[in-house]
Amino acid sequence: MPSTDSTASTRSEPLQEPLKALLGGNTAKAMAEHLGLHTVGDLLHHYPRRYAERGELTRLAELPLDEHVTVVARVHDARVHKFNHGRGQRLEVTLTDGSGRLQLVFFGRSVHYHQRQLLPGKRGMFAGKVGVFNRKLQLSHPDYKLLDEDSDAETVERFAGALLPLYPACKQLSSWNIEQSVATLLGALEATGWRGLADPLPERLREQRGLIALPEAFEKIHRPRSKADIAEARARLKWDEAFVLQTALARRRAKETELPAVPRRPRPGGLLEAFDERLPFTLTEGQRQVSGEIFADLATEHPMHRLLQGEVGSGKTMVALRAMLATVDAGGQAAMLAPTEVLAQQHHRSITEMMGELAEGGMLGGAEQGTKVVLLTGSMGAAARRRALLDLATGEAGIVVGTHALIEDKVTFHDLGLVVVDEQHRFGVEQRDALRSKGKQPPHLLVMTATPIPRTVAMTVFGDLETSVLDQLPAGRSPIATHVVPAKDKPHFLARAWERVREEAEAGHQAYVVCPRIGDEEEGQQPAKRSRAAEEPLPQGGEDGGADAEEKRPPLAVLDVAAQLAAGPLAGLRVEPLHGRMAPEAKDEVMRRFAAGEVDVLVATTVIEVGVNVPNATGMVIMDADRFGVSQLHQLRGRVGRGSAPGLCLLVTDMPPQSPARGRLEAVAATLDGFELSRIDLEQRREGDVLGQAQSGVRSSLRMLAVIEDEEIIAEARDEATALVAADPELTGHPELRTALDALLDAGREEYLDKG
Repeated sequence: MPSTDSTASTRSEPLQEPLKALLGGNTAKAMAEHLGLHTVGDLLHHYPRRYAERGELTRLAELPLDEHVTVVARVHDARVHKFNHGRGQRLEVTLTDGSGRLQLVFFGRSVHYHQRQLLPGKRGMFAGKVGVFNRKLQLSHPDYKLLDEDSDAETVERFAGALLPLYPACKQLSSWNIEQSVATLLGALEATGWRGLADPLPERLREQRGLIALPEAFEKIHRPRSKADIAEARARLKWDEAFVLQTALARRRAKETELPAVPRRPRPGGLLEAFDERLPFTLTEGQRQVSGEIFADLATEHPMHRLLQGEVGSGKTMVALRAMLATVDAGGQAAMLAPTEVLAQQHHRSITEMMGELAEGGMLGGAEQGTKVVLLTGSMGAAARRRALLDLATGEAGIVVGTHALIEDKVTFHDLGLVVVDEQHRFGVEQRDALRSKGKQPPHLLVMTATPIPRTVAMTVFGDLETSVLDQLPAGRSPIATHVVPAKDKPHFLARAWERVREEAEAGHQAYVVCPRIGDEEEGQQPAKRSRAAEEPLPQGGEDGGADAEEKRPPLAVLDVAAQLAAGPLAGLRVEPLHGRMAPEAKDEVMRRFAAGEVDVLVATTVIEVGVNVPNATGMVIMDADRFGVSQLHQLRGRVGRGSAPGLCLLVTDMPPQSPARGRLEAVAATLDGFELSRIDLEQRREGDVLGQAQSGVRSSLRMLAVIEDEEIIAEARDEATALVAADPELTGHPELRTALDALLDAGREEYLDKG
C-alpha cells in the first residue's frame, strides 16, 4: 500500500482541494452534507446521469406535444399575474414567429428578472418541453438565449443542438446548481492550465488505447458539444476506474505472495486417503480438478487466497472438507466459519456423518487416522464450550465448525493452518481477519460462496483471490421445475399449489414453505391479519399492486402461515415452523426431525437458505416471492431436488404481470443457471462498493464503470496493472498513479485491502 509520505504530495494536487476553497461556503456545505462531495475531485467525478437535448429548431405552427423543442421567436407581450390572494405571482410571455403563438410561463422569485429580460420586441432562442394549459401550448421555465439582430445561423444551430447535463441531485441542490458549480471548477482549473493534475494512466497506456487526456475528459463529460464527446470521455474515465482499482488489487496479490505460511501437504496413508476410500460415490471431474488447485496452493510457502464458487448443490462442502482433511494430515487444524447457528450445526452434522469413525479421533471406536470434529457456537452450554475450547488449544480437535464464536479472544488454536469462510458476503472483513490472526503464521484461506458470480465481478470484488468454479452437479441431482403463481390475479393457482404440496407429502416426500418474516410482532410491527393467507395472500398495493405495496400489508409471516396451513389446505399433514429467533436446541431438533422424515412441511424464514440438505424434500412454496432478491430465490430453490425425485419450486406473488418484480420472478423461473441469474441480479442492484464493506446499492466506488457491461476493459486493465506492479511494486516510477491510489484508498478501504 502507498506509504504515508506519499500523501503529502496530494495536498498540492488540484483534485484534492476542498470545495469550499473554490465555491461558496453554503454550496460546499450542502454538497458535503447531502451528496457526500468534499473535494474538487469528488465533484468532477460526480458525472451527469444523462443529457437532455433541446431539440431541433421548430416552427411555432408545428410544435409537437410532450417533446423537447427549440424555437426562434420574438416576444409579443409579457405580463405578471397575481394569484393565491396576492402571495404568488407568475409571468406569462407570448412569443410569435409569424407562423403561430407560444406561451412561456415562469413562477417564483425569478419572475421579475425574466420580465426585465423578455421585453416586447426582443428576439431569442427558447428551449423546453411542450406542454398544454388552458388549451394553450406552453413552455414552463424554458432555457433561453436572447439574440442580437445580426446573430448568425450557426449561433442558433449551436444553441439548439446543445446537450444539457442532468446530474444526480437532491432537494437542497438542483441539477442546475451542480452544473454551475462544475462550470466554476472547470474555469478555475483551465485558468491554471490544470497545473499539478495527477493523471493515473501512464502515457504509454493512453497512447496505445487511443484515450484522451484527463482534463479533456472532464471537459467533455460535463460540457459536451456532441454525443461523440460523451463517448470519448466515458471511454477514458472507465479506464481510470478500472486501472486504479486493478492496481490496488494487484498490489494486494503481490503483497500476499510475500507472506510466509506453513505448507500443508496430505501424507500417504493419512486421513484424506482414508476418507476418500470410504466415499460411497465418485467425485465429479469438477470436484477433482478444483481439489487439485487447492492442494497445489496448500503446498506452497505463502498463504492460499482462493475463492470457491459454484452452483447450488455442486459439492462445495465436499471440496472444502477434503482441503481441511489435507491440512489435518499435515499437522495443522482447520476452522470453518458459518454465518448462522443453523448452518454451522448443519455443516457439523454433515461433516461428521461423511467422516464416520474418522471424526472420532481419540475416542473409543474411532479410527486410527481419525481426528476430532467439534462445534463452537455462542449458545452452547458452559461445559460443552469448555471441552471444545480445550480440544482446540491442545490440538486434539483437528476440525472446528462454528459461528462468530470462533472469533472471540478466548478461542486459541494449537496450530491453525486453514480457514474456510462459508458465505463470505455475510461477514465483515474484521471478522474474517480476526479468525485468520489466530494462526502462528498466516493460515491458508478458502472463501466459499453459494452465489455464483460472473467472471468480471469476481475479478473486481474478489480481485485478490484466485478463483475456482464448480459448474458440474453431482450425479443423482434431479431437475427442478419453477413456476410463478400469480395469487392475486388467479387465486385458484394458489389453491392448486397447496394441492401439489399435499400430493408430494402423500407420495412420501416433504416440502418447504418460505415466508419473509417471523410474525411475532418483531421490531414493534403489528401482526399481519390472521386471514386468508393460506388460500389467498392479503392484497398487496392498490388495484394494480403498485409501488406502495409494502405499506398496504406486512409481509406474510411464518407463524401466521404455519397455523393457517395446518388448519386449512394442509390439515392432517405434519406442519412445523422454523425461524431464527427459536432457541438453538429447538431449531436443531426441528431440523433433525425434518431430516428424519418426521415433519411433512417446514414453514420457515430464509434460515434454510444455504447449507440445508434434505434429499427427500422435493417441494418448495415461496410466499411473497417478489420480496426476495434473485440470488436469494436461487439459493432457496436449491434446497429441493437434492435427491433422486424431481424438485418443484412455486413463486407466489401478488405483483401485476408488467411490474419489474414480476419480471425478476419470471427470470428465475426461466433458468436454473445461477451465473446467468447473478448477472440479472447485478444489473438490477449494481455492484456495491467493491472496495468497502457495502455489497450492493448506491455506495459504489465505481461511478462510470459497470462490471457487466465493461467486462473487456476490466480484463485488460487487470493485465496492465499486474504487469506494471510486477515491474514496479512500489510505483516509484508512477507518482501520479500513487496519488490516485491515495485518493481511492481512504483509511477504511486501505484497511479493508490490507486485511483481505
